[in-house]
Amino acid sequence: MDIDLVAAERFVATHGRVLDRHRLACLLHGSDADHRRLAAAVEGYRNPDGGYGWGLEPDLRDGTSQPGPALHAFEAWADAGAPVSSRAAELCDWLGSVALDGGALPFALPVDDRVGVAPFWADADPAEPSLQITAVVVAEAHRLAAVDPAVAAHPWLARATEWCLDAARSLDEEPFALVLGFAIRAADAAGASDVLAHLGRWVPDDGILPVVGGAEGECLRPLDLAPRPDRPARALLAPETIDADLARLAGQQQADGGWPVEWTTYSPAAALEWRGHLTANAIRVLRANGMV
Repeated sequence: MDIDLVAAERFVATHGRVLDRHRLACLLHGSDADHRRLAAAVEGYRNPDGGYGWGLEPDLRDGTSQPGPALHAFEAWADAGAPVSSRAAELCDWLGSVALDGGALPFALPVDDRVGVAPFWADADPAEPSLQITAVVVAEAHRLAAVDPAVAAHPWLARATEWCLDAARSLDEEPFALVLGFAIRAADAAGASDVLAHLGRWVPDDGILPVVGGAEGECLRPLDLAPRPDRPARALLAPETIDADLARLAGQQQADGGWPVEWTTYSPAAALEWRGHLTANAIRVLRANGMV
C-alpha cells in the first residue's frame, strides 16, 4: 500500500506542533538544519530543573517537569538519528534526581494545574514506583542511547533498566496491557531474552492487547510491541501477524494525510497534537519496515 508522504507532511504542517514538523523532517530528510530545529523545538518544553513539561505529553498540559514528557523528549531526539543536544544527558540527571528506589519512576509527580490534564496523570501517587512509565521511558532512552554515548553511559539508565527487568521477571499474572507492552519494549531495548520469554506467554497469537478501561476498541497492537524488524521482540509474533499489522497501519492514513487517535484525549489541543505525533510515529515504523 502506497503512503502519501506529501500529504503526511502537509497534514503535520497544518495540524501539528512545530515539534512534530521537525520530527517528521528528521525522519524523512535528516539534514543538520533539521536536527538543529528539532533540538530547538524540544527546548521550548524544558524547565530550569532539567525536566520537561508544558504539554510535551499532550494530555498533561501542566508546566511541571514529569516522567511522561521525558519519554517524548527522548523520542524526539532519537528520531533525529544522531546526537542533537547535550540536554539528553541532563534529562537523565533529572530523572535520577526524582527516581525512587532502584531508579524506578513514579507514574507522575504532583501536578500544579489540572487544566487539560488526564486524571490518571493528575491523580497518580508520586511515592509509588510504576513499571508502566519507567519501562516506556527506559525504552525510548535506549533508542536514543544507540546514537548518543552520553545517554548510553548514564548511571540512571543502567539502574532503571535493571529495575524494569527485575520488576518484569516478578510478574506472576497477566498485567495491564500498557504495563505488558511497555515492559516488552524495555526488555527488547535491553536485549533481555529471558524477560521477553517470560512476558511473551501473555501475548496472544494476534498480538492484540485490549486496554481495559480505555476507549471503545482501544488496544495495543503487534507493532506497538515490536515496531522494528531487527529487534528480539519480533520473535514473539509470527511474520504474518506483523505483515497484517503493517498493512493495517499503512491503511490508517486518512484523507487529510494524517493518522487517527484511537484513545480518549483530554483537551482540544491534545486531540490535534496526538494526530501529528502519531503521524510522525507511523512514518517512522513504516520506514523501519521498508514500506516508506
